[in-house]
Amino acid sequence: LREPGLNLRVVQLFRDPRAVHNSRLKARQALLRESVQVLRSRHRAEPRGPARQQQQHLLMPPGLLGGGRPPQPQHRAEFFLGGALEVICQSWLRDLLLARRAPDWLRRRYTQLRYEDLVREPRAELRRLLRFAGLTVPPALEEFVLNMTRGAAYSSDRPFLISARDAREAVHAWRERLSRQQVRQVEAACGEAMSILAY
Repeated sequence: LREPGLNLRVVQLFRDPRAVHNSRLKARQALLRESVQVLRSRHRAEPRGPARQQQQHLLMPPGLLGGGRPPQPQHRAEFFLGGALEVICQSWLRDLLLARRAPDWLRRRYTQLRYEDLVREPRAELRRLLRFAGLTVPPALEEFVLNMTRGAAYSSDRPFLISARDAREAVHAWRERLSRQQVRQVEAACGEAMSILAY
């Protein structure tokens, strides 16, 4: 970031963790290996101790906390997905706090983007991002962003299928699909980051 020859800019994309959890549950099998890798990164990076153990397992499915038993096969994917989301939220929080304390040279090269803002105002957010990057806004790119966020359907049964969809509907899909307990667990695990991001 300090290298003048690179002129590097960083755009960090965030999304409501409740929506992230909903999407990850929907694609649980496709994300299983990635979730395990994320969990392993926490075990390598964080010290063990009472404070860590108290916050561990906030996003685990019901019935997985007793007796230290490994999760049953039918719950294993949700076990790993929930733990991975907790690690992701902790990482977001570290990034957000760093950005708040960042020196001026870093603040000029870093910006945040909330998925929900991009979906609601795709043209305005695209212009803001390209202005931040020192780039012009080609009309074809504006049209592409608008088309990709205003499609007819709002979901796909195939994870990672890139297609035009009504992304405004996807913003609130978690409200219909997550149980109250799942919502509370996500909010408990990700509350600090959610507060900073105004979720």
